[in-house]
Formats: sequence, structure tokens, C-alpha cells
Amino acid sequence: MSDTLLSTKTGENGSTKSFDPEAFSANLARALESSGRALSAYLKPRENGEEKGRPPGELNEVVKTFTSVAEYWLSDKDRAADVQMKFGKAYLDLLTSAARRLSGEATTPAAEPSPRDKRFHDPEWKTNQFFDFMMQAYLLTTQCANDLVKNADGLDPHTRKKAEFYVQQVTNAISPSNFVLTNPEVLRQTLASNADNLVRGMTMLAEDIEAGHGTLKIRQSAGNLEVGRDVALTPGKVIYQNEIMQLIQYSPATETVLRTPLLVVPPWINKFYILDLNRQKSFVQWCVNQGITVFLISWVNPDKTLGGKTFEDYMREGPLTAMDVIEKATGEMRVHTIGYCVGGTLLATTLAWLAEKRQVRVTSATFLAAQVDFTHAGDLLVFVDESQISNLERDMKQTGVLEGSKMAMAFNMLRSNDLIWSYVVSNYLKGKEPAAFDLLHWNSDATRMPAANHSYYLRNCYLENRLSTGTMAIDNTQLDLSKVKVPIYNLATKEDHIAPAESVLYGSQFFGGPVKYVLAGSGHIAGVVNPPELEKYQYWTNDRIGDVTLADWVKDAQEHKGSWWPDWRSWVESIDAEQVPARIPGSGPLEALEDAPGSYVRVRA
Repeated sequence: MSDTLLSTKTGENGSTKSFDPEAFSANLARALESSGRALSAYLKPRENGEEKGRPPGELNEVVKTFTSVAEYWLSDKDRAADVQMKFGKAYLDLLTSAARRLSGEATTPAAEPSPRDKRFHDPEWKTNQFFDFMMQAYLLTTQCANDLVKNADGLDPHTRKKAEFYVQQVTNAISPSNFVLTNPEVLRQTLASNADNLVRGMTMLAEDIEAGHGTLKIRQSAGNLEVGRDVALTPGKVIYQNEIMQLIQYSPATETVLRTPLLVVPPWINKFYILDLNRQKSFVQWCVNQGITVFLISWVNPDKTLGGKTFEDYMREGPLTAMDVIEKATGEMRVHTIGYCVGGTLLATTLAWLAEKRQVRVTSATFLAAQVDFTHAGDLLVFVDESQISNLERDMKQTGVLEGSKMAMAFNMLRSNDLIWSYVVSNYLKGKEPAAFDLLHWNSDATRMPAANHSYYLRNCYLENRLSTGTMAIDNTQLDLSKVKVPIYNLATKEDHIAPAESVLYGSQFFGGPVKYVLAGSGHIAGVVNPPELEKYQYWTNDRIGDVTLADWVKDAQEHKGSWWPDWRSWVESIDAEQVPARIPGSGPLEALEDAPGSYVRVRA
């Protein structure tokens, strides 16, 4: 290891100081004390019987999946010998290369990190022979593990996808960048601060496990942001509430507005204020400024008493009830609608149900990164099969809900290097508390889901794909998306790993009316929440929808710089441009219950 690691160090404030063995030892003792507190917080719910002794269902799935891969390689002696020889030679070549470099020879790396891999950007990963060897050994191991899955013939597609996902999780976890002694940047900081960084880090680790009641709840943003003060700022009033939602009507910013009001149906798997992050990034505020009367559903953060609420209940007591309330408040029987993510799936279900009932309540529908067909669904399919859903249903039966932390962890695992391990290193090894960031504050503000609703959604959408195939039934009514004739603006995002652009495009063909498919740059959040003023990303349009692949669609598409928001606003006005005087929340037949953003969104999981 480089001698420079033990020389005079530069502190965080720019001052220099020498390594102090006495201070180092004292801080290590303090860090160990805090790590003991963290361990105690982890063990407490298990000692109290709050956690059962059986292995978690996720661990069973990992073992079962890796066993399927191992069976392929071990079932044939020649095959096993060949792979052992191949991998053995690769590691021997690495050791030989390291020895040659140690003697001063120039060598070719056995493996190189991707330029986009932020874990290995520190120069010492290349200049220091120890760290270079650790990095190459890790990258070689990752490559070998991926090859074992890739070349295992006979695996069904779902098992292979799970194996690839689990390999990624394991290899991300064992990266040398995640440990003090094998991360040059962390090691330098540890010696420079005489391990004061570890004291701060282990203190935060204990606090985060205590906050998670025995489960690590990684802080991604400083905890000084507050709903209604720093985020969810658009003025308005709650004009209605029931057991599962509050309906917010936002205050106008223009003298006249479009006659047809807008109903926004956000996902219930997280809080609505992703669409109202702050005054600069608020889609809600932008719509208000554009002369639209905006109504938005704020879903409840349910507890066990609401565990029996079904998907049908969410449809009836959510968008259908909201339409009735909007009619009372404005006198308008029809609304423009927006559904984001799973809120879009619920909206599509509602539209199909209304079509079957021959009720005309909707003028247009906009779907934001939402799926109605799950043939090409995203990475979340890894968590969906009969075994995993049954395990989840068994767990939810005890609590009545899916805890928000479990859904949050599932989403974080889809990008574990960015959303888990980078914070492990920064928070707990470097001892740096994250800065306040509205998007990550929202990401960590998890919400629970009723067991009945979540089970129905997973089975009927992800597992059995019933909505697009016309076999989903709500209220004893079989739904058919081809009977949905309203104009649709169907937005996908190019880098979406939750609702892939290909899946959204494929789902467009199932509606019976005109569909405008639009592809926005970036991903599931940034591609949607993209204010025009920021002049970021771009979007593509193409009138072709039918039987066309995403690649072919993009090839013929027209690219537009900037946000898709103005394009959507023009599309809405092209459907109904009539203007009326602005409506003041609470001034009509319905009195205001409280100020926006309301009380439901403030309940923490």
C-alpha cells in the first residue's frame, strides 16, 4: 500500500495534520461503541419476537435461483472442469500480471471499469498497485459470475432474469469500494481525520437502524425538509376526503382557465408531491400558471385498518369519487385526466370501466410513464412470480399492509450502486451527512399499501397481464381497453427501468381511440418532472403507433429540444379550448377542509 497514506494528511477544512495514533485509537473505540449500538438496534425487534425466526422469502428466492444455475454447471463433470479451468486461468493471469507490474514491467489490465462507474474514479485505483489489484480482481469476479448466468443453458427467461439481478446485487455489495481498507479515498480520510469519519458514520448507522425499527433506513437527504414548507408548495385547498384520499383543488393563477378541469391521479406507492417538488420544478404549479383548474388526489398512508381496501375500492373512492366531487365544485361533468405510473394503470382501468358502463366523464387521458400491458414490463418483474407473491401475501396478511420500507428498498435495489452503496460509503464510511435534496427526500418518504389492493395489482397486472388481454374484472364487469375512445397522450421516458418505453409503446395499441405516443429523455422521474425553464433533455414524436418496435419508432421520430410540457398543454387545448372565469377553491358548494397539501401526505411510514 502506498506510503503516502501514512504521511501528513489534509483535513476536511483544508488544514494539514499528522496521523495521531492515540486519537486514532480513541476514535476507533468510539466507532466500535456506535457500531455496537447499531447491532443492538438491529437485534432488538428480533429479540422481542417482532421478527420471526424463518429466513426471509427474499433469501429463499436467492438460494433457489442460484441453485438452478449451479445445477447446470455441476450436472456435467466436463462442463464443470472446463469452467473451473477457464476461471482459474483468468485469476492466474491476473496474479502473474500483478507480479510483473510489481517488478516494474508494463502490463495490460485484466479488467477495466466502465468510464461511467463512479466507484473507481479515484486516481489511486490505478496508480496504487494494491488498489489496482483489488479493483481488477473484483471486476474479474463480477465478469465470471455474470458469465456463469449468461452461459447456463436451459434456464427459463424469468429464472435467468432473477439470477442476473441477484448476481448484480451480490457483486455490487462486495465491491472493494464499500470497505474502509480497500477504498483508497475512505482510507485516506480515515487516516487524515484519525478515524473521526468512522465515529460520525457509525453514529449515523445506529440512528438509521433505530429509525427503521431494526431495518436500515438509509438517509438519502438531510431531514430538514418539510412537506408544505419546502416541498408541496402550490397553494390550494382540500375540498373533500374519504378513507383513502383527500382531493386538493389548487388556487388559480390566471383570471380565466380552461373550462374542462384536470384531475391528476398519482401513484399510491409513493407521495403525490413528486409532481409538486418546489416552485421551480412543480408540474402542478406550472399547470395552474397555464390556466388549468387542477384537482389532485392525495392518497392516504394506510394502516392495518385499511388492509382490506381493494383495487376496486381505490377506483371507486379515488378517481370515480373525485369526478363526482369535481362536478359539484365546478358544474363540469367531464374532466381531463392524468395518471402517473401505477396511477395511470388505475386510470386506464377506470376508463375501461366507464366505457363498459357507458358513462361519459372524461374528455382526455394522459399517462405518464404508465403501463397497461406488462409483456415488456421493467426490472420489477424480477420480484413477480407465484412463489414470491405468495410469500408477500403471507407477510401482508400479518400486518394488513405492505410496509413502505419494503417497496422503497425494492426500488432502490434496481439502482443499488446509486441509491444504496453510494450512500453507505458516503454516510457510514466517510461520515458525511447527505445534503437536503427534494427529490431524494421524496424518494425516502415511503408510504404503505393495503394488502388486498397490492395483491390484486401484482396478480392481475404483473403476473397475469389481464388488463390488456381483456380478462380483468372489476365490480363483476369485464374490462376492454379497446372501448376506451377518448384521446390519449401516452408519455414514456427513454431510460425508464420501471415502465420501459417499449412497454408503454406496446400498450398504446390496446386503446380504441386516438393515441399520441411521446418519448421523453431521461428516466422515470427526471423525464416526467422536466420544467421548460431548465431547458433539459428532449422529447420525440412520431404518429406511428401500430405494430412497430421502439427502435423503428425512434428511427422515424422527430426530436424536439426541451420539455414535453408545452407540447402536452397545446394538445390539451386542441381538444377543448373554451375558457371560463377562474375558480376559487372553497368558494362554491364545497367548503375547504384545510390548506393544501393536506394532512394525508404528512403521515410518515
